[in-house]
Amino acid sequence: MTSSAIPLQHSHSSRQVWGAVLAMSLCAFALVASEFLPVSLLTPLATDLSLTEGQAGQAISISGFFAVVTSLLLSTLTQGIDRKPVLLATTALMLVSGAMVAFAPNYPTLMLGRAVLGIAIGGYWSMSTAVMMRIAPEALVPKAIAVMQGGTALATAIAAPVGSYLGGLIGWRGAFFCVVPLAAIALIWQAFTLPAMPGERGTASATASLRLLLDSKVALGMAAVAFLFMGQFTLFTYLRPFLETVTQVDVPTLSLLLLIIGVAGLVGTMMVGSLVGRHLFRVLPGIPLLMAVIAFAVISTGSWVVPTAVLLGGWGLIATCAPVGWFTWLARMLPEDAEAGGGLMVAVIQLAITVGATLGGVLYDGVGYQATFIASGMMLLVATALTMRVGRHRRSTNVLPN
Repeated sequence: MTSSAIPLQHSHSSRQVWGAVLAMSLCAFALVASEFLPVSLLTPLATDLSLTEGQAGQAISISGFFAVVTSLLLSTLTQGIDRKPVLLATTALMLVSGAMVAFAPNYPTLMLGRAVLGIAIGGYWSMSTAVMMRIAPEALVPKAIAVMQGGTALATAIAAPVGSYLGGLIGWRGAFFCVVPLAAIALIWQAFTLPAMPGERGTASATASLRLLLDSKVALGMAAVAFLFMGQFTLFTYLRPFLETVTQVDVPTLSLLLLIIGVAGLVGTMMVGSLVGRHLFRVLPGIPLLMAVIAFAVISTGSWVVPTAVLLGGWGLIATCAPVGWFTWLARMLPEDAEAGGGLMVAVIQLAITVGATLGGVLYDGVGYQATFIASGMMLLVATALTMRVGRHRRSTNVLPN
């Protein structure tokens, strides 16, 4: 059993619980904003450092790679260590990364800063669900997780348009540096609100998360997650150059389009909670299927602003539902292995983001946006088929009841 199974005595007040949850929500906001700022700043970043858009897109890929490695190894490297200082350390790494990227004089320094961010992402997200299960009373765990995911949804809603807008005002470096004070506030807030969470010594191993894949139900679900996020980020990473060169929008219009995607995503996150609670195995396959339809449709409508805006709004509405749905599935599948399961899920998602962003960059530079979007749609269709098998497997084995 992982350290997530060591319960805290929930003697602290409700105010203390929600103070810690909100502090983690702010940290989640800053992490997501940091990870995906390159999407909205890809063009000026590439121009300033004399890179292609594909090379600049690897700033997302490298953070994903290091997040994968960290999420799989963290339980082993930190077993027996209180989870509070580990969380604080990952938050501090996010702060360091923001400063490194903002002042990066060249491409290697940029990539090093993004690698540091990947360590922060992998460490923080692999522990987040398990930590919520420890700091909140059992009845409040779903709500606590939803509040923390609210930080993710808010970052998705405003990071891209605000990043694009700030990039036009103070440059891409200034936009990246804006994350630094947010990380500092999150660090201090968590230091004062998170309780001590002793780690369990001697039970974690480097393969603890990977061993979960021996369960065919877990393996099938993780494969579906992998293809979903690969498909999503093959397209999403290169939206800015697509909108600038194909749709031919200016910076204010670009910011507006990114805001539409983000606000739609925030609405989707608010709406999906009750749906996944009642109809999880109907919602899960619908997400990649609708995203695939949009990926193919944007190829035809990309020259027109209004239909492209409508389609991308739909993309934002649907795509942000995926983490809520799949982490709900994970909580039902592995309630006693929350930390190992969380590490595996984060590793799969970040590896998928890395592969998707890398493949998208190769296709975008070498073939063009059409090939990039077609590849995205095909991977999303594979995700749909795998997710439908997850639902059928659940019904045939009578597990994971709604």
